[in-house]
Amino acid sequence: MTLAVARGPSLTEQAAAYIRGRIVRGMLQCGEPLSELAIAQELGISKTPVREAILELKRQGLVDVQPQRGTFVFEMSADQVVQLAEVRSILELAALGLAMDRDQRALGRRWSEIVSAMELALAKGNTERYRVLDGAFHQAMFDVADNQYLTETFTVIAFRIQALRNRLSLDPELNNTSCDEHQRLLQHVGRGEVDKAIKLLAWHIEWTRDRYIKLLQALATSQTTVRNHERRQRAGRT
Repeated sequence: MTLAVARGPSLTEQAAAYIRGRIVRGMLQCGEPLSELAIAQELGISKTPVREAILELKRQGLVDVQPQRGTFVFEMSADQVVQLAEVRSILELAALGLAMDRDQRALGRRWSEIVSAMELALAKGNTERYRVLDGAFHQAMFDVADNQYLTETFTVIAFRIQALRNRLSLDPELNNTSCDEHQRLLQHVGRGEVDKAIKLLAWHIEWTRDRYIKLLQALATSQTTVRNHERRQRAGRT
């Protein structure tokens, strides 16, 4: 089925938003190949704006264009995950401190609404909805902090963080732990406990970093096992 493209933003912008949305929502997983032709057919447009959209997403770090091989959704090494977590910690801790200083009550109201919705999504097993709300929870700090440059800097890595969050949220146990931490962050903000909130947020980011590194290690082990099995099969046929 061909998807109609509405008028307004350019075809390139629409194609970029479409691909980005599928990556962020977890419909396209890290390392998965992208087909310009398939995307163009889905959107009912030519391959040219799709190709331009992919170049834009490459600049944003969401896709990897490999000559002679193709285009793939970004992947990250353990070292890159650590570096991303370092930048994320700097930005989010600054945003939380500013938000609590400027309008603690507004942040509390925003977080209260989001946490209630997260709990409902978790109870219903709606992991996609939970992921979106998780991202909204962290974005709320930047909205209340109301610092244009801080927000713009965070936007550079926000899509990548959300895409990584998609992988972790496939584990119900991790979602339960995540929800509990968000509830505790809300409690600290409601009580005006700035230091405790910042300390917990720092721990939350470190926990997410460590869980993703463990996931990468598990995937690497699984891939090695598959390759070894394939080698044994080939050796048995010769």
